[in-house]
Amino acid sequence: MTAKDLSLGLIIIFAWGFNFVVIRWGLDAMTPMMLGGMRFLVLALVGCFFFARPKTPLKWCLLYALSLNFGQFAWLFCAMTFGMPAGLASLVLQSQAIFTLIFSVLLLKETVRPYQILAVTIASGGLAIIGAAGEDTSMTVLGFILTLAAASSWALGNITTKAIIQKGYQADLSLIVWSAGIASVPFFITSYFVDGPDLMWSNLKDINWSTVAVLGYLALFATLAGYGLWSQLMSRYSAGTVAPLSLGVPVVGLTSAALVLNESISHQQWVGILVVLLGLMLNTFGGRLRHSNHNQRIR
Repeated sequence: MTAKDLSLGLIIIFAWGFNFVVIRWGLDAMTPMMLGGMRFLVLALVGCFFFARPKTPLKWCLLYALSLNFGQFAWLFCAMTFGMPAGLASLVLQSQAIFTLIFSVLLLKETVRPYQILAVTIASGGLAIIGAAGEDTSMTVLGFILTLAAASSWALGNITTKAIIQKGYQADLSLIVWSAGIASVPFFITSYFVDGPDLMWSNLKDINWSTVAVLGYLALFATLAGYGLWSQLMSRYSAGTVAPLSLGVPVVGLTSAALVLNESISHQQWVGILVVLLGLMLNTFGGRLRHSNHNQRIR
């Protein structure tokens, strides 16, 4: 990877890691459902001028929007509202890799490798360590569980994306943009019944420039620009070269939350964090190690 492309990759990882701090700021100004609805509405309104409507059938667009967009961020925003620190959220959300592996076996009948089973076991153990520390820290058990629900929704979105590609359709930025408009609808409907019309109107009426900046960051920088640049890197290099960069997301998330939001992490949580990262690294690099050992045995 060239120095220029590596710099782009690091910018993306910073954008995605700092994204959790920005979400925390957004939740201080809006309810979870209104923040989610406005984020995807802004993305759809701006993006539709630059990307043509995808040829993906409506059924698949709905599944994509409800799992990857609405499900993931409805649960995540609620988790951070009910006691999940931004830094820990950036890490626990990466458990989507575990759920994706499980769902791929159950729904797509894919074969699982021994190193993947070990990776899932290690990462699950780390999550258990983090979860067990909840009552003694600023993290609540409810926030932790809701973040796992967000991760499982992300995983279902990954499975949907894979199914869309297998059907011969593209899962690119046009799908992200146009599905965003679909996702905003259940956010606003949920807000109507949970928040009530008065609070919805109050959220809209009280929008200021800082809230506009938050929505711009979430919709345009973290999503549109972030995934656009990520797609460029994936088109130039192998997935095995680009994917490991995502391991930097929780590192940036934890660091920025500590520096900007003054979040603290207990010793037990740090142990859990390291164990989870070990499991994620094994899941990411295990295939390479297996292939390398196989080649050495042949020689």
